[in-house]
Amino acid sequence: MKIAKHPGILLSVFSFALTATASGQTVPRSSSVAGAVTDQRGDPVPGAAITLIEPAGEDPQPVVADENGSFTISADAGTFDLQASAPGFITTTVHGELGANQQLDLGRLSLEIRSATEEVRVSLTKDELGEEQVKTEEKQRILGVIPNFFVTYDHDAVPLNARQKYELAFRTLIDPETVGVDLLSSGVQQGTGGLKGYGNGSRGYAKRFAASYGTGSIDTMLGSAVLPSLFQQDPRYFYKGTGTIRQRALYAMSMSVMCKGDNGHWQYNYSGLLGGLAAGGISNLYYPPANRNVLGMTIQNTAIGIGSSAVTNLLQEFVIRKFTRSAKQ
Repeated sequence: MKIAKHPGILLSVFSFALTATASGQTVPRSSSVAGAVTDQRGDPVPGAAITLIEPAGEDPQPVVADENGSFTISADAGTFDLQASAPGFITTTVHGELGANQQLDLGRLSLEIRSATEEVRVSLTKDELGEEQVKTEEKQRILGVIPNFFVTYDHDAVPLNARQKYELAFRTLIDPETVGVDLLSSGVQQGTGGLKGYGNGSRGYAKRFAASYGTGSIDTMLGSAVLPSLFQQDPRYFYKGTGTIRQRALYAMSMSVMCKGDNGHWQYNYSGLLGGLAAGGISNLYYPPANRNVLGMTIQNTAIGIGSSAVTNLLQEFVIRKFTRSAKQ
């Protein structure tokens, strides 16, 4: 993009050029611009082409940087646009102003290496791209502590294969924060007299922890790995981040019952709904008789889970990203 020249300078140069032309004289370029072309590490880029784009004059041929990346190019007094380019680097343009008889030193001109990421990604398979996504998501933590693995901030995210879904689920289960929450909640339960059928003491605490961790693990594995692999659904929350507040809020709440299929289409979240129901039913096998849920209670707990998921999704859409480290920008 060209930047407008100073009108006073233009008028002076134009008048001087007319006078010189009328007298048959050639206007000498008594000023010059110098510098050194380097890469981002500071290493010289020998052979870089330095071109004076504005004012181009009669000979816009580029000057070639020497083995140290240094160059000197003559220029007329006034504003100028100087372009530096080299194979494998992104071309950069410098805009400046040069005084009469001035030898301006620009110092170091750093060229950015042209990224080959886009070309590489084109050649990667979906599974390889999915693996990159999983590695990124496994680094996502709220305030650097609480895992936030089942959220993707990549609007071009590809579907995960079955192995990658299991990897995210298993990584969540063995995370110290996941285990720590269950240890803490089991202690609170024992202190408040919850699940009395397990008794007191260390044995009662161990049973409460096993029940809490077991129910959460079953829910995570079924709802985020086993059933998504079977139904070919993506267990992650896809961050929207655009649109009005109302649009984003409705989207977030709908994601408590909807999900993206591996085919890229939105569909009912059978995986999450059935996973919650199954986890509630299986827990009856090891919960004390007084705390086992009949079918009606299991369905009610599932409905409560849907509501909790909607609230969590709203937080994901409007709050949590701000506190999630390693989230893709």
